Amino acid sequence: MAAAAEGVPATRREEPPRDDAAVETAEEAKEPAEADINELCRDMFSKMATYLTGELTATSEDYKLLENMNKLTSLKYLEMKDIAINISRNLKDLNQKYAGLQPYLDQINVIEEQVAALEQAAYKLDAYSKKLVPQKKTAG
Repeated sequence: MAAAAEGVPATRREEPPRDDAAVETAEEAKEPAEADINELCRDMFSKMATYLTGELTATSEDYKLLENMNKLTSLKYLEMKDIAINISRNLKDLNQKYAGLQPYLDQINVIEEQVAALEQAAYKLDAYSKKLVPQKKTAG
């Protein structure tokens, strides 16, 4: 103010001109009645609780299903283990029986070879006797 009194112009910040058409009027935000907010909050929490209960129930059911599947799989593996043990036991029994029969099977193979040799000898004897028959006819 002292500068204005002395005749020195005071520097003032001038505001830009306002365009009244671009300015919107604001309405005062009115809060809903207290009872409405409480009711809406209760409704929201109730629905959220229902949703979360459903989600947790679904997850719990999924885990129960997995647990039942694991139990059934475990039982199946135990059954398969028992079957494998029985097969192994039967295979050992068969191998022992085969080992007991092996000497007899070897004897059968030896007899088969001897029969084949005897058969060859019989064929040779037959061929020799056929050669002898024509000689008797020419000799007699």
